[in-house]
Amino acid sequence: MRLRHPLACITIFCLALAAMAVKSNAQENQSKRAGHTAAKTSTAPQEAAPATPVWTFAVSGDSRNCGDVVMPAIAADVKKDGARFYWHLGDFRAVYNFDEDIQHQTTHIAKPLNIIGYEELSWNDFIQNQLLPFGTLRVFLAIGNHEIIPPKTREQYLLQFADWIDTPVLRKQRLNDDGEDFKLRTYYHWIEDSVDFITLDNATPDQFDSDQLAWLEKVLIADSAIPQIRSIVVGMHKPLPESISKAHSMNESIVGTENGRRAYADLLSAQNGAHKHVYVLASHSHYFMDGIFDTEYWRNHGGVLPGWIVGTAGAQRYAFPENYPPQPSWQSDVYGYLLGTVKPDGQIDFAFQQITQADLPATVASRYSPDFVYWCFAQNSAAH
Repeated sequence: MRLRHPLACITIFCLALAAMAVKSNAQENQSKRAGHTAAKTSTAPQEAAPATPVWTFAVSGDSRNCGDVVMPAIAADVKKDGARFYWHLGDFRAVYNFDEDIQHQTTHIAKPLNIIGYEELSWNDFIQNQLLPFGTLRVFLAIGNHEIIPPKTREQYLLQFADWIDTPVLRKQRLNDDGEDFKLRTYYHWIEDSVDFITLDNATPDQFDSDQLAWLEKVLIADSAIPQIRSIVVGMHKPLPESISKAHSMNESIVGTENGRRAYADLLSAQNGAHKHVYVLASHSHYFMDGIFDTEYWRNHGGVLPGWIVGTAGAQRYAFPENYPPQPSWQSDVYGYLLGTVKPDGQIDFAFQQITQADLPATVASRYSPDFVYWCFAQNSAAH
């Protein structure tokens, strides 16, 4: 294994990957010598590893404001797609203010909530109206910055959403990694066929902290040593630093900038050194955007990773950053989700799936007035 595009490796992960490369080259040379001898006595063809069938998964984030209207439609569409799971990248409810979809429920129109009543029911509302519509389809959650707006805390988040954070799949993966690790965290990973899905926590300015970075680098080192893992997909709320959406990303804090750059360098090493397909997903900004790391900074600091922003699950929609010309593939003032199609070789194609008012299930239309549903689709925007 050769490091085709070596970085200035200063992280534990980069150093470990370099050591793996040296060891791999030595083993390769030894294998060639042994194979030359064996070739004289054996002509049996080597059986190829069976190809994994094509399969899909879905992802989006930011379902405050109108998420109770939009998310049931996303759930219905994702199930029609035959996706294996849905991945929510955070910001379930506004928390700092009333969500309009809660205010406009019939019960709360008749008897408006006060702020205490809203705070008490907001997460339960998310579970009832946005998660349960997925039925038996698996749902994975990432924490967003709105999940820790006071009075909410990480500890409350872990307690409220333990059923989604400590599933048998995630528990098994955590104990496979470390048989003595019984601690729930807001970051985790799981391996699905040939893909390692990694959920990170950058909801607050102090993240990624040293513990989370060490954990991430340990996971990436393990992935790099396993040939069966062909792809790494990383999901988080805020985009990593120096993206096109830099003003609304981990660049919002010094720690976020420094440690986000380090995580990016680790992922570059997994791509360029360990030859994994690497994909980086985020939300936080309420539009759809691809190619988010095709910036001057990353072109001059190691290279561009494939990256997307998909904060399109119901939140108030934003305009694109003014310092970049909009690209034809970008979409604003839309709702929807990103559908990932995993190919047998581990490569993943991503396509944005838009949700329109016509896609709403009858159960949603029956809960809200036509005027409010229209408002969600026509006026839930920073421009209004």
